[in-house]
Amino acid sequence: MAMQVQRFVLCSIFLAGFCCFSHQANAQDVAKHDGVNTGSSVQIPDEKIPRVKTGIVQHGGEILIGPAYGDVQNGHHGTFLYFPANWSSLEHTHTFDYYAVVIKGTIQNPRVGETDAVKLGPGSYWYQKGGEPHWTKCVSKEPCTVFLVSEGKFDAQVLEKE
Repeated sequence: MAMQVQRFVLCSIFLAGFCCFSHQANAQDVAKHDGVNTGSSVQIPDEKIPRVKTGIVQHGGEILIGPAYGDVQNGHHGTFLYFPANWSSLEHTHTFDYYAVVIKGTIQNPRVGETDAVKLGPGSYWYQKGGEPHWTKCVSKEPCTVFLVSEGKFDAQVLEKE
């Protein structure tokens, strides 16, 4: 577990650096980079990271994703998630654990029974255990951006009806 956290922190630091300070890249670089020290170094500015529709439309709009490395649909990956302002998910679980860092906006990620959810602003971190029911919310007036790392595909099993 400590090794996973260390790997996540290092990936987050490097990805935040190349997203903020890089000036040369293209979307093809995203697909080539797998996040496990293969290929060449990659630098992709935020405006070159593709925003992909997820089809996840819940209370407030649709989540978009931006691939950084790996394969969000099938295996380990680092992925940007873009939430509309004042967005809220339905109660759900994920198959795999994930680690997330808030880049922009304010997020809450309360678990079932949690009545005083922590507000997570830029630079905040959380870990979500796979299989644990929770909600995800962008509670700010501005859209939220999160960087998420997982060893498995990113999926959701919705547990409540809209």
